[in-house]
Amino acid sequence: MKEEDIHKQVRSAYGQVAGRQGGCGCGTGCCGTGRSVESTSLGLGYSKEDLGQVPEGANLGLGCGNPVALASLREGEVVLDLGSGAGFDAFLAAERVGPTGRVIGVDMTPEMLDKARENAKKGNRKNVEFRLGEIEHLPVADNSVDVILSNCVINLSPDKPQVFREAFRVLRPGGRLMVSDIVLTVPLPAPLRDSALLYSSCVAGALLKTEYLGHIAGAGFTGVTVQGETVFPLEHIVSEPELARLLEGVSLDEEERRSLRESIVSIRVSARKPAGCTCGCGGTC
Repeated sequence: MKEEDIHKQVRSAYGQVAGRQGGCGCGTGCCGTGRSVESTSLGLGYSKEDLGQVPEGANLGLGCGNPVALASLREGEVVLDLGSGAGFDAFLAAERVGPTGRVIGVDMTPEMLDKARENAKKGNRKNVEFRLGEIEHLPVADNSVDVILSNCVINLSPDKPQVFREAFRVLRPGGRLMVSDIVLTVPLPAPLRDSALLYSSCVAGALLKTEYLGHIAGAGFTGVTVQGETVFPLEHIVSEPELARLLEGVSLDEEERRSLRESIVSIRVSARKPAGCTCGCGGTC
């Protein structure tokens, strides 16, 4: 698919999620799995205290980890959330940076943006703002944020190297990147790789783990470290009937099916922009 077609598809899918008041993990295709938004979030590493700190309606049960928990946010920091959705991680970050800090959420889906702004107003959150934009072209100034968070969003981009270059550009020297995302340990079979449902559900657009980490380093980041990883079963991403339909006509033996189910991995990755770099040069300054 062309880049503009991917953006259109993802924007439409997540606009529908915003309209129905919730998802159930990672992507948009998992409705019908029988899991609640709360149980999904607890399973991703959020605490009950986290769930109680955000305005009602901010947690849609999306994501594949808890990047806020690993970011070591400090009072007064400026945080950028890539693909902020209804604002769940942005509001949690705002609690940690306090009134002297600031959180900026960027999302390309107008329905999500409207929902996030409504949640901010409802929760009287003065240190959070939400901007419309694509993560490949961030509406954020150079060298202006201390920490970048992202939760299961970069895999949806058709140009992941550009996302990491933009992240590098807007971070201040010494700034930190903390990402939860879906990667693969082996390539997907072609029929699954071409599935629109699996693309919107954070799977078909995922890169091999080594390639993903290579793009972070290639943008200029140093100290690229996998803080943790877990298998993210297809059953947690799409419902059983949808999964059965997807696997119809895919010629896989039992070992290949087992390998497929273990090849979709949620990783938590940290990295840093070198302290001496004051531009978006990819670490060559």
